[in-house]
Amino acid sequence: MQRFYERHVLPRLIHATCGSRPIERQRGKVIPGASGRVLEIGFGSGHNLSWYDRGAVKELLALEPSEALLAMARPALAGAGFPVTEIPCGAESIPLPRGSVDTVVLTYTLCSIPEVRTALEEMRRVLKPGGRLVFVEHGAAPDAGVRRWQGRLNPLWRRVSGGCRLTLDPPREIVAAGFSIGSLETLYLPGWRPATFNYWGWARPA
Repeated sequence: MQRFYERHVLPRLIHATCGSRPIERQRGKVIPGASGRVLEIGFGSGHNLSWYDRGAVKELLALEPSEALLAMARPALAGAGFPVTEIPCGAESIPLPRGSVDTVVLTYTLCSIPEVRTALEEMRRVLKPGGRLVFVEHGAAPDAGVRRWQGRLNPLWRRVSGGCRLTLDPPREIVAAGFSIGSLETLYLPGWRPATFNYWGWARPA
C-alpha cells in the first residue's frame, strides 16, 4: 500500500499542491532571476517552466529523482523556449563538473532531500564562481507556538509527504553549506501555518 501511494498518489498530490496560486506567486519572485546554464533541483512536474526568462536562460538541466513527476512535465518541455536536459537522480551526487552552471534553482525541494547538507555542498560545487543559488522554500516558523506544532507533526507529516520536513531552517542550511546569502525575505502564505512559512532570495558561494 505504501509503495502504491508513493508511486501513484503522492506525485499527483505534489503536483496539485505545488501548483497552488500562492506558491505560483512565490515562484514568480525568484525564477525570472535565473540566467545562463541553469540547474533546477527538484524539477518535479515542471511548474517553474513558465516563469523562466526565455531571453536569459540558455539551457535548463532538470534534476528530478521521480520518474512519475518527470512524466507529468514532459508535455510542456517542447514549448520551453530553450533546451531542457533531464537528470533523473537525487541532489546528493550531481553528475556535473565543478563550476559548470551559472544558476541553481531550488523551489520547495530542500525540505524533502534526505541529505540536505551534502546536496547543498554539491550545488555549491557545480556553480561557477560568482554564480547564484536562487531559492524559495518553506520551513521552520518564527513563532514559538507554530514551531512546537511543527515539531509534533513532523514525524507523521514526513511519512505522508514524501519525506518533507516542516522543521527545516533553509537559510541556516544554505549558510552552513558554504553560501553567503545576498537577499532573504520571509512570510506566511495563506493556509495551514505549520507548512506555509516561506523563505526566498538568493545566495552565492562564500
